[in-house]
Amino acid sequence: MAAAENAGTHGPKAGEYIQHHLQHLQMDFSFQGVKQTSLVDFSLFNLDSLFYSVILGVLGCFFMWRAARKMTSGVPGRFQAAVEILSEMVETQAKGVIHNAASRKLVSPLALTVFVWIFLMNAMDMLPVDALPALWHSAGPAMGFKDYMRVVPTADLSTTLGLSTSVLLICLFYSVKIKGLGGWSHELVAAPFGDKVYLYPVNFLMQLIEFAAKTVSHGMRLFGNMFAGELIFMLIALMGGTWAWQFNPLAGGFWLGIGHVVAGTVWSLFHILVITLQAFIFMMLTLIYVGQAHDSH
Repeated sequence: MAAAENAGTHGPKAGEYIQHHLQHLQMDFSFQGVKQTSLVDFSLFNLDSLFYSVILGVLGCFFMWRAARKMTSGVPGRFQAAVEILSEMVETQAKGVIHNAASRKLVSPLALTVFVWIFLMNAMDMLPVDALPALWHSAGPAMGFKDYMRVVPTADLSTTLGLSTSVLLICLFYSVKIKGLGGWSHELVAAPFGDKVYLYPVNFLMQLIEFAAKTVSHGMRLFGNMFAGELIFMLIALMGGTWAWQFNPLAGGFWLGIGHVVAGTVWSLFHILVITLQAFIFMMLTLIYVGQAHDSH
């Protein structure tokens, strides 16, 4: 990495290593050098998160399409059996939350897509920390890009908040579709404290706070868990780096190398549960929020 070259033959310090790995590949799309004056700089996009999320989304849809195309009524293969079990699990959860059969025709496939997509994005955390960034180090700067690369899209807050905002828009769509524009508008000012004119401003404010809290917590929960997991993998990688720089059986670095292998293996096995659980939780919250959009207060 560039940080390693600047730090000499012994590589970067621990803080420099982590700081470098937490930087996103970005490109400035501002025009004519006009300086951004808003609080959020919309001229910067995390290209690595966009690239990997799109690629993994396409791969996930492709595999599900292949499973549906090769579906047979006979004895299923392992892949078909796994997809059938996953689909039945999602459909069962959807039936328990969303009682409108017509809505489930869209929401159930949506929930299945959300689960598969987020699982694949989370699973990028299982790759060696320096594998893809090292490949990018040899290609990216030569093409004029910055020497940064993060491969876990769900460890990027913009990705998770984008997903949760999409869920919010779906909830608003079903609120209007099920209750009608007038019914939903009345609900915005009549709940949760009652249909009293003097309570309308308070009810409306509480509704806005509820929408914001659901959306932010929905995205932050996934981001927080995946960011923490990514950071732990970086710390474990540092143990192996120290061993490589100080290969001496009599020095502490040697035992850090042993710890690197043990800790990496244990955390990887545990992280399989984390990435699956986080995908499931995000899917379930999506179903719950969409189900609440069907309910009347």
